[in-house]
Amino acid sequence: MAVSLPPARQVSPDLSVSFEFFPPKTAEMEASLWSAFQRLVPLEPKFVSVTYGAGGSTRDRTHQIVGRIRRESNVEPAAHLTCVGASRASLEEVIHAYQTIDVRHIVALRGDPVDGVGGTYAPHPQGFQTTADLVAAIRRAGDFEVSVAAYPEKHPESRDFDADIDVLKAKVDAGATRAITQFFFDNAHFYRYRDRLQKRGVEIPVIPGILPVTKFAQAARFAGQCGAEIPDWFAAHFDGLDEDPDTRRLVAASVVADQVLDLTANGVTDFHFYTLNRAELVYATCHMLGVRPATKEAA
Repeated sequence: MAVSLPPARQVSPDLSVSFEFFPPKTAEMEASLWSAFQRLVPLEPKFVSVTYGAGGSTRDRTHQIVGRIRRESNVEPAAHLTCVGASRASLEEVIHAYQTIDVRHIVALRGDPVDGVGGTYAPHPQGFQTTADLVAAIRRAGDFEVSVAAYPEKHPESRDFDADIDVLKAKVDAGATRAITQFFFDNAHFYRYRDRLQKRGVEIPVIPGILPVTKFAQAARFAGQCGAEIPDWFAAHFDGLDEDPDTRRLVAASVVADQVLDLTANGVTDFHFYTLNRAELVYATCHMLGVRPATKEAA
């Protein structure tokens, strides 16, 4: 008996994607990073970003990875840069170093408190007071594209959504050219946030950050740190799968595919994936979106 499959959902041919990686700590993790990078490069991402540890803890490794991407590929690298634990002079030095190697896209962030998530943030005595100050310094330094963070469920330290959007507007006024959201699992948060930004006159592109989940406990920990909701239905999908990685991967693929396809149905055309230095689930999700390697025309 033949099985009738539903037709593939139609998606926009104008979709674009970008990917985030983090600096590895070991040789094995570095191999995983570059393996994931090579797997995802054929999807022709708009850019790939490389994170920057709190207080500049991965400064040299971030710079090395960004430099290698610039030298060895045609992909546009975007280097994370944080205010926390750094003086103006040291950050200006980093900005200049990126200019020197022709990196012209920086993701400007405040960064987590020096004593970790949940601690109290205090600006460096000789540092930038806000992310908006850092954005302005980057734009003064040269022709940089500057991405900043946005929070569909508001930043945990913000008093309310109005105050949170005030912070984003200050970054836009300072010269930010794009905002990338914190990950979320319930798209309703993104749609409400998008409406709030429109009413407040925030006109730069706001790109949803997508976290494909294969390990629920890890995702729950990340969510707790940044104030992202874990919906009951989301948790239920992964219930009982801690010791069943094969089924967990299949469930994870279904969950993230549903999320991104719903976003495309509601007008989203750009996605930023938090890869965690792994390619499989991100690649599969991009395939579902219709973002696939270019095929050579027949001779």
